[in-house]
Amino acid sequence: MNNDSMAAIFSCVFLGSVFISSVSQILLKKSADKTYDSRLKEYLNPLVIIAYGMFFCSMLITMYCYKYVDVSAGPILESAGYIFVGVLGYFFLHEKFNSKKIIGMLLILLGILIFSLGGEIFNFFSSIF
Repeated sequence: MNNDSMAAIFSCVFLGSVFISSVSQILLKKSADKTYDSRLKEYLNPLVIIAYGMFFCSMLITMYCYKYVDVSAGPILESAGYIFVGVLGYFFLHEKFNSKKIIGMLLILLGILIFSLGGEIFNFFSSIF
């Protein structure tokens, strides 16, 4: 496999890692919404332990993906986490979408799309003008 296909594959793996991290954030929020008898139970309950375990695995996957994914692409791919958390929050935390959230998510998607297309989008616009 050439470097471009490896980068594409590991970019998808990177996005999967971002999704895992987003799920762990939802689990932490679910845990924070509960009331506990003691401080120890608040931090040592199954949701918190699973969430931090998922976050740790996500971090390891992300670090491995950087072997194949350009460092400049990392923050762009990480920004998908805002979309994942927003959508997961809607379904599992029953959070509402307002116009600002929707516009923000669309702008994030647009930024990811522009970055993903790279020079192709500039070639397209330069051919028009």
